[in-house]
Amino acid sequence: MKDIFLVVSGHAITVGEAVTGFACVVLALLGAIAIMLARASGARGIEAARRDAQVGELEQRMAEVARIQADTAGRVHTLGEVLSGRQAELARAVSERLDAVTHRLGQSMQASAQNTMENLAKLNERLAVIDGAQKNITDLASQVTSLREVLANKQARGAFGQGRMEAIVQDGLPKDSYAFQYTLSNGKRPDCAVFLPTDSRPLIIDAKFPLEGISALRSARSEEQKELAARRVRADVTRHFTDIAERYLIPGETQDLALMFVPSESVYAELYDGFDDLIQKAYRAQVVLVSPSLLMLAIQVTQQILKDARMRQAAHEIRTEVGNLMGDLARLRERVLNLQKHFGQANEDVAQILISADKVAKRGGRIETLEFDGDDAPAGRVIAAPLSRKITAAE
Repeated sequence: MKDIFLVVSGHAITVGEAVTGFACVVLALLGAIAIMLARASGARGIEAARRDAQVGELEQRMAEVARIQADTAGRVHTLGEVLSGRQAELARAVSERLDAVTHRLGQSMQASAQNTMENLAKLNERLAVIDGAQKNITDLASQVTSLREVLANKQARGAFGQGRMEAIVQDGLPKDSYAFQYTLSNGKRPDCAVFLPTDSRPLIIDAKFPLEGISALRSARSEEQKELAARRVRADVTRHFTDIAERYLIPGETQDLALMFVPSESVYAELYDGFDDLIQKAYRAQVVLVSPSLLMLAIQVTQQILKDARMRQAAHEIRTEVGNLMGDLARLRERVLNLQKHFGQANEDVAQILISADKVAKRGGRIETLEFDGDDAPAGRVIAAPLSRKITAAE
């Protein structure tokens, strides 16, 4: 037992000491195990008690859950009934709304259909108007084409200008104050001759239409083309008013001025704006260029001159009629004076008659106021008395 069992740090440990220490260690371990077992049994008791408490609490919770579940089932049932009622109400409301929407939709579709029909009717009317307008445009295009053809032909263009001039003259003057294709002493026949009341010499009007030169001037692009076109315009217009001056201006037979009618405002404006020297040259040749508007103005002035001349011609007749009227008026005044005299005499006679009537009325009043003696006379009765004596006494 005294044998060395272990040497630790220079200290020898014997076997007995080692056994004793081992036994002490075993005893310490056994004590620790006992303590642990005791603690474990206490912990198991506490755990069991805790488990019992948890089981009770769980049972209480289960009961509470069952109660809640029962309440929930009741509430679910109530909620189901409420939902059923609400669903029925919702279905009824949806049905009513659907019926209202269907009704409104039907009305809207009916109104839309009616508006569509009205719009289609209006569209048909407008299409008819458009068709009419298209037809008018087609007719106008054909007329423009025919007018272009007329203007392209010199003879037709001359007839067009003459026809327009004749229409203006016929609309503004009486029939006895103008003549178309009037024959002069030299055998020439101008397009129109207007007879003035104060002068026996007619005013000559001749229609000319210098269209080719104006068209060439308008379509010219270069300066050379414009110059050639201007020369052609000057040559054509000069030839026209020269022919009018030589053929139709006869001293003592026609007026000193003649009118050259240009039946186009645009052509006249082109001549007036771009060829002032030509206008002045024509005026020096006693020829005045006029457009349709200027010709209408001249015709209106002539019409006023004719009216004034006719008024002067009728002045003598008017003076004679006024004299006769004054004589009739004098006789009427004399007869009115005689009638006034008769009325004065009649008024005087009537006044005398009224005076006599007043006297008679006064005398009758005096007779009514007479009083008689005695009561044997009936009341309200007047007894006749000697009228002559009473009247004499009254006088």
